[in-house]
Amino acid sequence: MEAPTLMVLLSSFSALLASLRILKLVYSLWWRPKLIERELEQQGIGGTNYNFPYGDKLATKKLMLEAWSIPMSLNHEIIPRANPFLHQMVQTYGKVCLSWNGTMPRLILGKAELVRLILNNKNGHFPKTPQSPLANLLTLGLSTLEGEKWAKHRRIITPAFHHEKLQGMVPKVLASCCNLIDRWKMLLASEGRSEIDINSELHRLSADVISRAAFGSSYNEGKKIFELQKEQAALATEANGALYVPGLRFLPTKKNRRRYQVDTEIEAMLRVLICKKQKAMQDGEAGNADLLGLLLQCKEEKGNELTIEDVIEECKQFYFAGQETTANWLTWTLILLSMHPDWQEKARHEVLQICGKTAPDREILNRLKIVTMVLFEVLRLYPPATCTVRYTVQRTKVGDISIPAGVEVYLPIMLLHHDPEYWGDDAEEFNPERFAEGVSKASGDQLAFYPFGWGPRICIGQDFAIIEAKVALAMILQHFSFKLSPSYTHAPCAGFTLQAQHGAPIILKPI
Repeated sequence: MEAPTLMVLLSSFSALLASLRILKLVYSLWWRPKLIERELEQQGIGGTNYNFPYGDKLATKKLMLEAWSIPMSLNHEIIPRANPFLHQMVQTYGKVCLSWNGTMPRLILGKAELVRLILNNKNGHFPKTPQSPLANLLTLGLSTLEGEKWAKHRRIITPAFHHEKLQGMVPKVLASCCNLIDRWKMLLASEGRSEIDINSELHRLSADVISRAAFGSSYNEGKKIFELQKEQAALATEANGALYVPGLRFLPTKKNRRRYQVDTEIEAMLRVLICKKQKAMQDGEAGNADLLGLLLQCKEEKGNELTIEDVIEECKQFYFAGQETTANWLTWTLILLSMHPDWQEKARHEVLQICGKTAPDREILNRLKIVTMVLFEVLRLYPPATCTVRYTVQRTKVGDISIPAGVEVYLPIMLLHHDPEYWGDDAEEFNPERFAEGVSKASGDQLAFYPFGWGPRICIGQDFAIIEAKVALAMILQHFSFKLSPSYTHAPCAGFTLQAQHGAPIILKPI
């Protein structure tokens, strides 16, 4: 074959490949989304039209900025402010509707029976949604893993949260809470003030608890890690909200440089912490009484195949999740008890009647029924995790809906928690009495309470979080009465967790 002919053939083949790539791109970015849109519409599911390339991201951001710029009145109808786009979608299209996360179809499923079917799924059809690699810098621990690696990590970590292990952690929680009470008394006495921003204080408490229980250290030792993880969470939220463009993470932008710098600093500090723990274990000065010790012990066992990098990612997970969720839960609890002083008095009376001013132990915690009811009602109205997101890897039927592969399934936990269909006409009111007979009967015939998730991937640390919240609330009630400061602004906003946007200034009075 002559050279010119060969060149023509090669040129034609290259052009064909380029055309195929373009066709594939057009199919994935336009034709396929439109096919999914049409298929779901034929099943009676309404929603927004596909808008390349941003989908509903710009509308979501616009509504969020508008809603978050204005505080709300002191009530619990928080969805229009905390997540205005979700509120608008459900009001317009119903509890099951279609929106767009960029070029990815996002199916909102706001019915309790559908949420439970997905969370109970054990065949792997609903893994976590693929995230931006930049967002994954926050953690690649248990909550983000899938398949065999998730199963292995879950099996290794679960013993740390067994009943007997949790009993052994109660004294560590008590020590942190005692420090908090002493600190508040000192602040009130030495500075002559009565107002404290309990949001920052309870984040400090939760950080100290997770440091002691998970790593055998203290808040001061892990303070810089907590601060950096908080910064990384904000950067991850921004990355998830932006349009994902492959390769963009490698550009040396200011934000990207900072993301990688923070990640490097966190990993370096965790390696120092791990080396310190390893040396203490080798010298017989520390065992596996905390999470880090357990992970390092399991790392050496045959068949576990945990690497130091795996241990680092799990440490990142617990430094962030272990602090952020419980701190926000306790913050909203004190805010709501300030808004509802009758329930504050009921809870305090129970605590003082059962244990007086003595620090509560595990047996006492089980007897605090009103405290438990209050905490669950706060979780209902102000769940730290406002949603759960999954992803279909293949066509799957959920109820009467046939969901194609490649669809993000959005489970709006906060919406379920406020739905009158499950909670009655007083769904937007603070009424702990609804949990008097436990969680299973609180929402009538259909379970609609998912603050810790459900099914195989239910939060592994839920029992520990409940113990921490009970101990902290009981001890605060023992020593202080509290009310909202005149400077308090009611402004719940949904990021990685449901937060008090402008803090939580509370007026404390020792008792």
